[in-house]
Amino acid sequence: MNLTKREFMQVLGAASAAGMGLGRFADASAQTAADGLYDIPRFGNVSFLHITDCHAQLKPIHFREPSVNLGVGEMKGRLPHLVGEGLLKAAGVKGGTAEAHALTYLDFEQAAQRYGKVGGFAHLATLVKRIRANRPGALLLDGGDTWQGSGTALWTKGQDMVDACKLLGVDVMTGHWEFTLGMDRVKEIIEKDFAGKLDFVAQNVKTLDFGDPVFKPYVIKQMNGVPVAIIGQAFPYTPIANPRYMVKDWEFGIQDENMQKMVDEARAKGAQVVVVISHNGMDTDLKMASRVRGIDAILGGHTHDGMPVASVIKNAGGQTLVTNAGSNSKFLGVLDFDVKNGKVADYRYKLLPVFANMLPADKEMDALITKIRAPYEAKLSEQLAVTEGLLYRRGNFNGTGDQLIVDALMEVQGADLAFSPGFRWGTTLLPGQPITREWLLDMTATTYSYATLTDMKGDMIKTVLEDVADNLFNPDPYYQQGGDMVRVGGLTYACDPTAEMGKRISDMRLKGQPIDAGKTYKVAGWAPVAEDAAKASNPMVWDLVEKWLKSKGGKVSPRQLNTPKLTGGLPNPGYAA
Repeated sequence: MNLTKREFMQVLGAASAAGMGLGRFADASAQTAADGLYDIPRFGNVSFLHITDCHAQLKPIHFREPSVNLGVGEMKGRLPHLVGEGLLKAAGVKGGTAEAHALTYLDFEQAAQRYGKVGGFAHLATLVKRIRANRPGALLLDGGDTWQGSGTALWTKGQDMVDACKLLGVDVMTGHWEFTLGMDRVKEIIEKDFAGKLDFVAQNVKTLDFGDPVFKPYVIKQMNGVPVAIIGQAFPYTPIANPRYMVKDWEFGIQDENMQKMVDEARAKGAQVVVVISHNGMDTDLKMASRVRGIDAILGGHTHDGMPVASVIKNAGGQTLVTNAGSNSKFLGVLDFDVKNGKVADYRYKLLPVFANMLPADKEMDALITKIRAPYEAKLSEQLAVTEGLLYRRGNFNGTGDQLIVDALMEVQGADLAFSPGFRWGTTLLPGQPITREWLLDMTATTYSYATLTDMKGDMIKTVLEDVADNLFNPDPYYQQGGDMVRVGGLTYACDPTAEMGKRISDMRLKGQPIDAGKTYKVAGWAPVAEDAAKASNPMVWDLVEKWLKSKGGKVSPRQLNTPKLTGGLPNPGYAA
């Protein structure tokens, strides 16, 4: 179960006493506030700690949660598709608190100034040690998207995060963006760095030729005399959402039947608790939980949903909990089971925000991060401009950070319009903060971030928008790929998320004039999944955006957000923009 009403009121009381209300926090010490938020009593005899989608963020950052996270079909009005006040109400979280700031976009700029930055592996390490101190044998699980998302991860081919995760004490992980380092690099890390220290599991990755498992599908470990199984579920659409040539010898997929087989096999070997560490995305996890029996919990990732309560899903075998632990090392999920007579009798779940001001930096981890960053610090910290407006990414249709990117690409390349991928990673800058090379790389650093300029007819532009909209708004989660809508610069359009495939996009216009289906337009973009851009030696997107930033005379004005007009699906509790 989650917090009882009485327990919740006790936490609220502790939070209030600790000065965690938005107007009172400045008068409370960091230690007092931390005691109110992080003193989590031990429960049961089996505990899992969960991080996911860190995206290589070793240092504390700001991260604005979405104001648009639409649910369609059966998912409308259900977690994770609640934002703002609706999410707080569903979770029983009081507005104006530190927890409310961590979970929502509400009063973001004011609250970010008040509560400071979140995440950072040195602060996360302190919290992990604190929670583990009264949970003997607790396992730390990493849901993937860990080795990508920063300049240092790109330049070290993920080694910075590999070293940090080993020091953090990660026990088991699965993957997604890890695979964009290429098959050889992934296997090198697992076979050398992780050998005897950290298990990489994925039941749904097999060889293309003979269908052999590429990784261990699961591991069984003992915790306080209880055998527990952890099954891995890597991102099923890796060869579609990312370049196929990077994983050319492997096949992926959801693979429910094999998942059921692995659950049954682990149970037959004596596992009394079975959890899945997943990178499906939460909607897909919820459907999987309804179809596969025998899973006690799915600890999910990919869609960056910070879920303060566990969803309880009924299935043929009983029930399965589904959680998701956000992104950017901003949260630590804590799932405690009370196992009696060979099965789970009860549970507690908490999602703990990692506030850098409330958790002192772990000295050993801090020293490692300093060492990792030292060769790159000057390059990362170079100031390219100062932003006069809030820059963020997360949201179904656009973010001001992506708006900056498409504005830059259109201007530098002389394009009519521009596309930016619907990536959910990336960090936030407050008005007045410097735009450094580090932030630019936080928004763009992949192994295939080539900038492109393509001649594209109007009907193809519509096809692109329709395809991405179906990936996001298909009512069947198994046809979703978990990203957000492609960000568009220059072009305006209308969207009905509830319409059928091919009929969601309408009224496309450029400078007020309707897009001509047969006319050719110059379209800027970046991060193509085809190998052609790499072979053509296209420039990297960060080089073009940096050139644009340096041309702005030191300041970048607030971006005018270009989002579609919604023609259906409203009102929706996942829409507050």
